[in-house]
Amino acid sequence: MTLTPEQKDIIDKYVKKPEWRVAGKRADFNAIGERFGVSPVVARVITNRGVTGEKAIAMYLDGDWDSMHDPALMKDMVEAGEIIKEKLSDNRRIRIISDYDVDGVTSNYILLLGLRRTWAALHGSCADDCTVVDYDIPHRVHDGYGINKRLIDAAIADGVDTIITCDNGIAAIEQVRYAKERGLTVIVTDHHQIPFEESDGGERVYMLPRADAVIDNQRQDCEYPFKGLCGAGVAFKLIQYMYRICGIAESEVNEFMEILGLATNCDMMDLVDENRIYVKYALESLKDSRNPGLNALMRLSGRNEKKISTYDLGFLIGPCINAAGRLGDAKQSLEFLLERDPNVAEARARELLAVNNERKSMTEAGARHITDMLETATVNGEFGQAATLADKVLVVYIPAVHESVVGIIASRLKEAYTRPAMVFTDAETPGILKGSGRSIDSYNMFEELNRFREMFTAFGGHAMAAGFSIEKERLDELRRKLNEAAVLTDEDITPKLMIDVAMPLAYNSIELTEQIERLEPYGKGNRKPLFAQAAVPVRRAQILGRNKNLLKLQLDTGYGRCVDAIDFDPDTFVNNIKQWFGEDECVKMLNGQPNAVVIDVAYYPTINEYMGRRSLQMKMEAYNKGI
Repeated sequence: MTLTPEQKDIIDKYVKKPEWRVAGKRADFNAIGERFGVSPVVARVITNRGVTGEKAIAMYLDGDWDSMHDPALMKDMVEAGEIIKEKLSDNRRIRIISDYDVDGVTSNYILLLGLRRTWAALHGSCADDCTVVDYDIPHRVHDGYGINKRLIDAAIADGVDTIITCDNGIAAIEQVRYAKERGLTVIVTDHHQIPFEESDGGERVYMLPRADAVIDNQRQDCEYPFKGLCGAGVAFKLIQYMYRICGIAESEVNEFMEILGLATNCDMMDLVDENRIYVKYALESLKDSRNPGLNALMRLSGRNEKKISTYDLGFLIGPCINAAGRLGDAKQSLEFLLERDPNVAEARARELLAVNNERKSMTEAGARHITDMLETATVNGEFGQAATLADKVLVVYIPAVHESVVGIIASRLKEAYTRPAMVFTDAETPGILKGSGRSIDSYNMFEELNRFREMFTAFGGHAMAAGFSIEKERLDELRRKLNEAAVLTDEDITPKLMIDVAMPLAYNSIELTEQIERLEPYGKGNRKPLFAQAAVPVRRAQILGRNKNLLKLQLDTGYGRCVDAIDFDPDTFVNNIKQWFGEDECVKMLNGQPNAVVIDVAYYPTINEYMGRRSLQMKMEAYNKGI
């Protein structure tokens, strides 16, 4: 909706403006810099990320295969390995059942090819000859999340002996019991938090499915030192261990690292510890992937010859793989990854791009609808009657939108309003709503929802995200109870712009920028470094690009020098300058004339390469009126 100035003032009461804060962690930055051959500025950034101690810093900067943790440390890994080895040796049929999102599809891919390779080693044969390992994936609409009775019955009908779950199963207490009662062997591999009940005294009683082995690094009795693996990461560790005990070189598991890096980034796992290794590998290998499908997808998107970023993983490749599972059948995405014929792979890539474009249109429409609904209810003062921006936890319902995009819409709301968001829509079952939630760091969504788990007909997830179903008539009650129970403060829902170093623009150099680039990949848990300088004169502003969507500034660094800075929202910048300094000063700035425009700028240094020439260029991340 288009807000009047008065309505915007009402919204601004509830939606907080970002606060600029300079990180204050202390360490001997000079000593760290000398030890690892980096600037004290880079050492400060590393410390700000919570990376301390020689071993951790070395892994952060230069982690490789030798830095990774032993898969045998995972609880039940040894037991699962023995069971699977015996089943494969005896040619018992194994079926892998995953979730339908990127993490689930890639987990399935890793287990499927890894176990077929293991079977081949045990039988002195070729992996392509393996017929005893296959897969299934639940249909998002018809099946819902994870393993269920229909999938179990189908496995039994097909003569399957063993089911291995991936990226699901930890909360499937009844489903695993059903499978075991019918004589199946069940191995659960998952990375989601363990369901629990709280006693009257507040003690937690954790509930595990009674499978033959349960591999989940979130288990309280699991000694694996890194708890941040995605579902594909747990699957990767299982295959690594299978190769070890079946005489296959463990290094062969590296063929799955590209897929694992993609899953790690797309499942919003923290890019720390082992996860940095996986994502780094993926970013490098995807430029010329050996996987025909991924290679075609990168080429059709025009990214195969450019530097690949975590943005490409999370907003280009991942959504395409996700789209099939969201709008149709996730088996389409797995078949895409498995395809070896380059021509067929390219055709499948085109199909996924088309499906993803449809998904994007649905998401945009749904996000606009809910944003308008929230802001209208807020300006109309419908507090307590409907979801408004006065709520600390957003619980909203949108009819007639595909259930597959509610998670993306929830993520949009979380980013826009800096608070947990849960978005529901109608399920196929009359009277039932299905939803998805995304959270902020100060709100553990899994634990908060677990307090009211009896209200849900289905529920699961982790601290930052969850999926659930509920009877429609209980939605308002859920919204009320979650907001009454929420202890979120205004501080919690105020976005923070964390500055790593208050550093003058003049301090930057190409050498320092190259050192900063060693801190990539950036993403959740390892945000892009941010620097800031106050009171920077703007000598000139130019609006460039065919669509006039690029702003190029010349910022005065002092000492008679300027540095280029870019921004991608020229209209907002120009309007702000007019409001802060007046129309005349804005015109002078745009004409490159002496002017009074001064801004505080938060920036990230980059290297611009053009016609063989390299120069410094600042990406302006935020700005305020300078004094």
